[in-house]
Amino acid sequence: MAALAQAAKSKDYPADISLVISNNPNAAGLAKAGDYGVMSMAIDHNQFSSRRKFEMALDAVLSQAGIELICCAGFMRVLTPWFVDRWKNRLLNIHPSLLPKYKGLNTHKRAIDAGDKEHGCTVHYVTAELDGGAAVLQYTLDIKKSDTADSLAQRLLPHEQKLYVKALKKVATQLLSVY
Repeated sequence: MAALAQAAKSKDYPADISLVISNNPNAAGLAKAGDYGVMSMAIDHNQFSSRRKFEMALDAVLSQAGIELICCAGFMRVLTPWFVDRWKNRLLNIHPSLLPKYKGLNTHKRAIDAGDKEHGCTVHYVTAELDGGAAVLQYTLDIKKSDTADSLAQRLLPHEQKLYVKALKKVATQLLSVY
């Protein structure tokens, strides 16, 4: 989120980061958003009796704010087909693997355990299938023999941030050409 907000400060960046939402009221990103002058809020999923009611509230806030594109960054909830369909082709996520490999969690450990020589990250469109949407961009990194899941994650993180900035720029530019 911080990398996207920083990039959006540039006058020639084709996207504005206008709202940060977390389902966790204690998320560090909420305070970081304020550091960038971005409005932030929590919509605590625990305050809703169902996933659908939470997503309806989320959808209402996003729609009312005039949001055109959603970038999931650290939002660790699987979204339902109802929500994904409402935001079809306007919902991005970053995943720490070279999709379609290693959907879900523990991707760094899984890549090392499998003996992979390369690992990376993918910015992709969100679909109803977990980590199953079309890739926008990918970044590949060599796995070192000395890598652990933690060291690989630390080495990959700066590349994830840069890739997300590039991917959002690409998607936002394409959206602007439609209007």
